[in-house]
Amino acid sequence: MSDYLVDLGKSSGFTEIFKNNEMIQNRRKFLSTMVAGGVAIPLISNIRSLIPESVVNRYPIRLFSKPLDTYDFDFMCECTAGAGIGGLDLTVRPGGKVEPADVGIALPKLIGRANKFNLTIDMIVTGIVSASDSFTEKILKTASDSGVKFYRLGWFDYDFKKGVWETIQQYRTDLIEISRINRKYKIHGGYQNHAGTHVGAPVWDLHELLRDIPPEFLGSQYDVRHAMVEGTDTWIVGMRLIARQIKTLAIKDFIWKTEGGKPQPVTVPMGEGMIDWDLFFKMVKELNIYAPITIHVEYPLLEKEDLKLSLSQQQEIIVRKLKKDNDFINSYLKKYQLI
Repeated sequence: MSDYLVDLGKSSGFTEIFKNNEMIQNRRKFLSTMVAGGVAIPLISNIRSLIPESVVNRYPIRLFSKPLDTYDFDFMCECTAGAGIGGLDLTVRPGGKVEPADVGIALPKLIGRANKFNLTIDMIVTGIVSASDSFTEKILKTASDSGVKFYRLGWFDYDFKKGVWETIQQYRTDLIEISRINRKYKIHGGYQNHAGTHVGAPVWDLHELLRDIPPEFLGSQYDVRHAMVEGTDTWIVGMRLIARQIKTLAIKDFIWKTEGGKPQPVTVPMGEGMIDWDLFFKMVKELNIYAPITIHVEYPLLEKEDLKLSLSQQQEIIVRKLKKDNDFINSYLKKYQLI
């Protein structure tokens, strides 16, 4: 292991954010000690202000903003809040809700506006794939200064002329450099496994790609839908392999359809597809994965005929569908005593 990677793992302060398991186990002991010592216990609202959100809620749910990005931001917030979702996983990338060039002004402004709807924006989605890109440091500094704790990177593609293994090794170097910046700004970057020919589609790639990089700064945004598309039965092996690196969870469901004689994965509402959610949440619990959840809605929120309705009527449909997905996830978190 390089001296840099050893040094990364010794970073002070930031690693405590991610020690959720130990903190959760100590929470009851802490409160009991206060009582035994005659210390007055503040109201629950005050206790919550003293305990990091990752301890109060180990699986905060956010909405990946992409399907609502074309709407006015207030409309987006109204839909998210109306569905009972606690915040947004906001796109800060070319073509996203926030353009990288505008991040310094636009991101803090939108975070402030979201707060008025009691929504948190502590996750963002970027196109970052290089530490040397002109916007990388600007995005991460602004995000960190604004309270964002997690971001998603862009994707790498294989260079088949160079070779699969050689490509992965090249990108490992890039990710080490990105993790240096993450350390500087105390923010976590997650690489999403995505079905297809992107690097990381076979989750085993991520094991090599992220090897020896401290997961406090850079890890996996694990997407069970894409993992299962690539390995209907073997996704559980990959999930076990990279469990230590999983720091955020992307959630969606899918079915297989045959189009033009070729099988295609099609995303559907939660619980209407093929994901074994009991097995997934059992594994989350067994592997001690504590991570924010980002809901990915990649099925149509509005059908063609719905577009003729008034904006308020469209909003009712959107809220109903988002709430259904949110309630579904919460039901499993409760079922497996994760919240």
